[in-house]
Amino acid sequence: MSDNYRNRSIIIRYVYIIAVVLLIVRLATIQLFNSKYAQLGDAQALRNVTLYPSRGYIYDRNENLIVYNEAVFDLMIVPNETLRYIGDGKYEEMNDTALLCRKLGISNEEYNERYKKACNYSHVAASIFMSQIPSEEYASWQGDLHKFKGFYVMRRTLRSYTKPVGAHLLGYVGEVSQKDMEADSYYKMGDYKGLSGLELYYEKQLRGIKGKQVMHVDVHSRTIGPYKNGMLDSVPVEGSNLYTSIDLDLQEYVEKLMANKRGAVVAIEPATGEVLAMMSAPTYDPNLLVGRKFSENYSRLHRDINKPLFNRAVLGTYPPGSTFKVAQALTALQLGVIGPGFGAVCTKNPVGCHNHPSAMSVQEGIKMSCNPYFYQVYRRVILQGKYHNEHEDSKYGLMLWHDYMLRFGFGQRLDIDLPSVMKGSIPDSSTYNYWYKNSWSFSNFYSNSIGQGEVLLVPLQMANLACCVANRGYYITPHIVRFLGNDSVKYRYPKYCEKHEVGIDKKYFDIAVAGMYDVVHTAGGTARKARVEGLDICGKTGTAENKANGIKRSDHSAFIAFAPRDNPKIALVVYVENAAGGGGSWAAPIAGLIIEKYLTGKVSRPEFESMYMNINPCQPVLPPKK
Repeated sequence: MSDNYRNRSIIIRYVYIIAVVLLIVRLATIQLFNSKYAQLGDAQALRNVTLYPSRGYIYDRNENLIVYNEAVFDLMIVPNETLRYIGDGKYEEMNDTALLCRKLGISNEEYNERYKKACNYSHVAASIFMSQIPSEEYASWQGDLHKFKGFYVMRRTLRSYTKPVGAHLLGYVGEVSQKDMEADSYYKMGDYKGLSGLELYYEKQLRGIKGKQVMHVDVHSRTIGPYKNGMLDSVPVEGSNLYTSIDLDLQEYVEKLMANKRGAVVAIEPATGEVLAMMSAPTYDPNLLVGRKFSENYSRLHRDINKPLFNRAVLGTYPPGSTFKVAQALTALQLGVIGPGFGAVCTKNPVGCHNHPSAMSVQEGIKMSCNPYFYQVYRRVILQGKYHNEHEDSKYGLMLWHDYMLRFGFGQRLDIDLPSVMKGSIPDSSTYNYWYKNSWSFSNFYSNSIGQGEVLLVPLQMANLACCVANRGYYITPHIVRFLGNDSVKYRYPKYCEKHEVGIDKKYFDIAVAGMYDVVHTAGGTARKARVEGLDICGKTGTAENKANGIKRSDHSAFIAFAPRDNPKIALVVYVENAAGGGGSWAAPIAGLIIEKYLTGKVSRPEFESMYMNINPCQPVLPPKK
């Protein structure tokens, strides 16, 4: 019998030991390895307040302020702190919600909806109840905030603009998505980041580093003071400023000139690659995508048939038209398939042309923009007689031509400091192998000779071509930001100081420059409307055929230019969509006005300026097919 009692005693001891071990393991799991319960405990006594840094400012090339910050406030809520336990497992609301709704200007239904959303996020952790409250609105009820348990405010900043210009290149800031938070642990729900333009490209530099303040609060959610005398606190670090190459006055002027039009303008300082102005038309006021009306305004802009959100300057792919002939002539001269005195009769066949004398030199060919002339130039580049088989000969010449086009920055993404840039299209043998199953020759793609066919460029690339000619053989990658940092320390990216040689002799560029000078200044030139007294403007017009949804539309009007002829200070492209009349009628005079404004600070022909500023030459946009 004693043995039975002894066995029972041993079993009971083992049960107690096992129970104690399980309890210890469970406590260790909760306290040492699982932070959930520690966080729940802390949430009852501590409040972690995020201190948001000031986002970096954006300046123009003369250090005029473009983008700055204005203070706004987010109203935060901790749902559990708004309730009081009344026994029997029940709670009641401690706040006068009707008064709070009146202060905030919302309905009771909206209050309940916001409260439910906060509870779904967390009952014990703070979340945003109302965001982006302007300073003046917050000031009107700031003194009553202590009446509402579980609510407090957190200071934030919103972007503001000194002038309503530069929307596409500056970009906008918006709330982070779930994908953003998964990709970067820096972001939490309710945070904001750059979503386009410079704001997105330089997001990590602009955003700065968050700070933190841990506050001790009592059971009534009242702040007692810093937790552990602020030992866990950290100070926010403000973001870097951007010192851009943009001339704010020129940017504003360009946007006025392109009002009522569709198209793009890109102006660059050739010697440095610094972008002086960039705009896509139609544009919009960047202030529309700031504050609580962001979603409403974005939806309206997104639905606009004219696509004001689309940055045509770097995303629009267009046939360059006759502006492309400058690159064709330079390539042919370098390859030795033509000489400076090469001439061709304007037969208007197999490509049509306007009425003009036949061009008897490369200089005259550029000046008159003769299509049959450049058909013959391109034919000599492609068909060099290296092979007896015309397909093989065409393939050899096409790949050689393709290589030279890449040197100009065509057919590839120019590494400008913007997040999205198209590369355009420069066809090679694989293009035609896919279409014609290895059975093709020059006759299948001769329209490339005049900047049509499969050749597509973005306006940025066309402006870069103007820089190559202005610099007589090289370009520096176009860029918008000159320096990053602050007043005491500034730095720049070395890649925006490197020269890219195109591999064509300077003597051939001198011929192209002479032809482009004649385009503007001599009788028979196609851009006489770009002429400005006292300025040596060199340019090349382009009239690009266009089809939309298979329907022939009005031609695009294009013009590339630089000035002065020697030591150029500005190179640019003006591209106007569906503007009947060609490059000399619309793009060229607008470019002349821009150049005059930048180089002289004024315009000598106010009536001429007024006409091109107010007129709308663009054919209406076709509605999308249902």
